[in-house]
Amino acid sequence: MSTSLPAPGASPRRRRTLAAAAVALVGASALTASLETSAAAPAAPETAAPERYVGSVEVVREVGSAPQTLSSDANTLRGKVFEDSDRDGRSDGEEGVAGVTVSNGRDVVRTDEQGRYELPVFDGMTAFVTQPSGWQVPVDADGVAQFHYHHLPAGSPELRFGGLEPTGPLPSAVNFPIVRGDEQAQDEKARCAILADVQTYSGRELGFARDGLVADLVAQQESEEQRLAECGALMLGDVAGDDLGLYPRIKEVLGASGLPLRFVPGNHDIDFDSTDPAHSFDTYKRELGPTTYSYDVADVHYVVMNNVKYPCGPEDNPNGERPHCADPEGSPSYSGVLGEEQLDWLEADLATVPEDKLVVLATHIPMVSFADATSTKHQTADVLKVYELLEGRPALSVSGHTHSTERMLTGDSYAGWEEAVGVTELPFPHVVAGAPSGDWYSGDLGIEGRPMALQRDGARPGFLTLDVDGNEFVDTFHVIGEDVDEQMALSLNSPRWRDWYTKLVEFADARVSGEWDAVPPVNVNDLGDPGLVTPGDLSQDTFLTANVWYGSSDTEVSVSIDGGAAQPATRTQQADGEAPNTGARFADPAAATRQLQVARFAFESTSGDEYAQGFELYGGSEYGPGPAQPGGNLADRATHIWQYRLPAGLAEGVHTAEVTVTDGAGREYTDTHTFEVRAELPRQDFRSELFEDSES
Repeated sequence: MSTSLPAPGASPRRRRTLAAAAVALVGASALTASLETSAAAPAAPETAAPERYVGSVEVVREVGSAPQTLSSDANTLRGKVFEDSDRDGRSDGEEGVAGVTVSNGRDVVRTDEQGRYELPVFDGMTAFVTQPSGWQVPVDADGVAQFHYHHLPAGSPELRFGGLEPTGPLPSAVNFPIVRGDEQAQDEKARCAILADVQTYSGRELGFARDGLVADLVAQQESEEQRLAECGALMLGDVAGDDLGLYPRIKEVLGASGLPLRFVPGNHDIDFDSTDPAHSFDTYKRELGPTTYSYDVADVHYVVMNNVKYPCGPEDNPNGERPHCADPEGSPSYSGVLGEEQLDWLEADLATVPEDKLVVLATHIPMVSFADATSTKHQTADVLKVYELLEGRPALSVSGHTHSTERMLTGDSYAGWEEAVGVTELPFPHVVAGAPSGDWYSGDLGIEGRPMALQRDGARPGFLTLDVDGNEFVDTFHVIGEDVDEQMALSLNSPRWRDWYTKLVEFADARVSGEWDAVPPVNVNDLGDPGLVTPGDLSQDTFLTANVWYGSSDTEVSVSIDGGAAQPATRTQQADGEAPNTGARFADPAAATRQLQVARFAFESTSGDEYAQGFELYGGSEYGPGPAQPGGNLADRATHIWQYRLPAGLAEGVHTAEVTVTDGAGREYTDTHTFEVRAELPRQDFRSELFEDSES
């Protein structure tokens, strides 16, 4: 069954139009569970929660205060899941909730009729409850979901950012409070925010995230239709940018969104001074929660898994395909891998999930990606085992890491996947969600004072919302600071632009790293007016380029010139097993023009503040001061670029191209691009010689 959903955030103030959304169907078929369960999931509640539920997990250490136990094994964690009717976080006579899943990251159990559970204990484990649909776990003052207990009796080894404090002996009980959810969440519909790399390396960049991303999340909730408060936001890793000491402020800033927050560990959330993978995310765990867990919202089962192994070693390079893990002389490295323990947990977790329920698998590193299709480091080594476990289920993979948007559908395929990780084509949709930080907060400052930070594929900084109805979903890309109908960039790819592009790319390739005082051979003034072409340009292939930032194999793009009949545009990638088409001919001029000349290099002052000269990116790397330079990444390929070759005989004068995009959910977006054809390129400067005889 297909059910219509309202167009997310459509605005009548925009000229661009957005048609009503139809729901994209993810197919489902039966899969026999590998483990049997003895209790059904708890029934959805019938009353609404009146306000945000702030609280914590109850850790009981007083002798004699544990709930009635099911066994007397001293190596067993005991407790219960209870309905926290008075919202004080304490199990003081309140009823337990039966049929709720509880796990230690290895074993998965359900609570009995009284809400009780028992789990084996091991050092370094995190015990957590899987939030049932229609219920909510508490959040802390910043909105971070509280549903877990870390057990590390001796605490972390010495780490730069502290890691986990010693937890001491096993508590007599760990009790998980939950409350009944909002009435709106009791049906099968929900909306969730999916955010990839916020990745703030510094206090200044955290301000950019506050003024852009967080302001947008607040605005998203102004409409009753948005309904984000129930599901909240899932952050797909690289929450921080190496400096984990920023976590407290990051949480407070993100918490201003008012949403429940959950997190996925990323490769910039690592304790890099850890020499043991068992402790490489200890500070992350202290501040943000488990690295592996699951939770339910509406009819969706979210699964969060850590596929960033650090440090990886020779054991991760059995076939010689991951040399970055086996170089004894090199710096420690991470690698995209889940590992046997997590995969065993995933199998046990899925055995408790109805076979027709949508499973959203969230990792930081993609299962596979277009941007890094040949990489063994930046894709997931054991992805085929994941596919095996999810076979027959409706599923969606969401990830970050690449700082690009990639919406890849069932059956899509790109060269490199099979050699790198054994994947020939996708068994279900995979989404790389883009990044609120864009291209790591690079580029020039926009009118609002935030970096343009156009992503490596030309997409603007943004995030996703996921609307679900049963096991069907509609996913939507939101450009930060814009209405939802802002979905594309239009530009001309002409011979003159390609020549300008090539000169700057060759200069950037030849430039010595860190040589920010070199003067480029051309700048944007040498390019002149990119919207002006000659008949000669048209005869040598001039393309109207549409970068549809969240386009995919089910997207249709058509072009009408001056009101004429609409003609189909051609996608530069067909997702049919081919390698990336790259270079000037396949680039996005709208993005690449800005990426090839970054004026922030030229920032200088006499203030004496070194930080104010040029600008800073990543972990303190300085860029400039010096002449404007090409940036570090370039939109020279993407999965979502369409081209329309302008007719060679197009008449001289001004023309308007109307571009219509129809996505797989039936939504329609329209934009226009006005350009000129002139027999010769007119002068671009002021004709001052005409005024030389003027008395003034």
